[in-house]
This record gives sequence, structure tokens and C-alpha cells, in this order.
Amino acid sequence: MDTPGFITVPLYRAAHGRTGDKGNRSNISVIAWHPELYPVLVEQLTGEAVARHFAHRQPSHVARYLLPTLGAMNFVLDDVLDGGVNDALNLDTHGKALSFWLLDMPIRLPAHLLPLLKGSHIEISNTRDT
Repeated sequence: MDTPGFITVPLYRAAHGRTGDKGNRSNISVIAWHPELYPVLVEQLTGEAVARHFAHRQPSHVARYLLPTLGAMNFVLDDVLDGGVNDALNLDTHGKALSFWLLDMPIRLPAHLLPLLKGSHIEISNTRDT
């Protein structure tokens, strides 16, 4: 159902991220582009929501750690790297592309936050109304 006053955008418009790994565990940071975006990210980027987004990788557990002073959060996804660097047969053994997958996750924002989004001054027309 469409909700007036809200927009749906990919997460990368509101945040940036980075990925690390240790064994079969991926560590993904998400950092808001602006402090006013952080509360919305905290609300929507729950451990459960991230686990659903990564269902194709079948994480055995997803933990979320909030870093409010930095406007950031860290997700630890267990068992998503096909065994880790030495065991994985995929091309991305370190899981570096996993942050890009998370940053493509759709999020809903109040429309008044649109000016704070990355790229909002360039291509507002690509924003999907919901």
C-alpha cells in the first residue's frame, strides 16, 4: 500500500559501508551519510531484516551492534562465506561484495529527508514512491 510522505530508496543513498571477514564470518559496517538518517536506519536495518536480505547465503546467525556516536552499525553474519578464504570456491572468498548487496537493500524514508540522501541533487527522479 502506498504511503504518502514516504519514499523507497536503496540503502546506499542513505549510507555507505565496508566489509571484513574472519573465517566463515562476515562483518559489514553501515554508516549513515547524515546524522538525521541514522534513527531511520536503526529502525529498519534490524538483524532480522538483514538476515532476510541475505537468505540466499543462509546465515546461521546475524548480530547487530549499534554505534550511535558514529551514526553507524555493524552486522556480523555467521556462516555466509562458504567456509572462509581457504575453503570457499566462489570468486569473492573474503565476501567483500556483501556490503554492496546490503547497500542495495530498499529502505523507506520520510520524504522530508530526501535532501540528505546521496545523489538527491543529481537524480531525484530515480526515487520510487511508496
